[in-house]
Amino acid sequence: MTALAASLQTYFTTFAHSQRDLSNHTINSYRDTWRILLKYLTATLDITAEAIDFDVVTATNITGFLDHLEHERGNSAKTRNVRLTAIRAVLSRALPDHPEHAATITQVLAIPPKRTTRAVIEFLTPPRSRP
Repeated sequence: MTALAASLQTYFTTFAHSQRDLSNHTINSYRDTWRILLKYLTATLDITAEAIDFDVVTATNITGFLDHLEHERGNSAKTRNVRLTAIRAVLSRALPDHPEHAATITQVLAIPPKRTTRAVIEFLTPPRSRP
């Protein structure tokens, strides 16, 4: 078992439930993100899922994955940012346990979220008609 596999297992079986008290929907979303990421890495790097470790989870590969989400899968920038948050959550938890991969993990954690536009709320209540 690779260090990344052990970190993923610890995050999803122990940390997310007991220490962070994340909702089941959030945990499922994070799990799906990592599932999609691992499939992306196996396809683009032509390696098996068992061979993926922290040295493969580089800023370049993560940025490529995020671009893949937007351009190939048609995801919005908001969805891209949610996927980035899921990746960051696991890696930030793994960083203290794997200082030998600190440079790679820190570079991934430094990837900024994509800017999105927010809908402008003009009125909180509808305007009243005057008599």
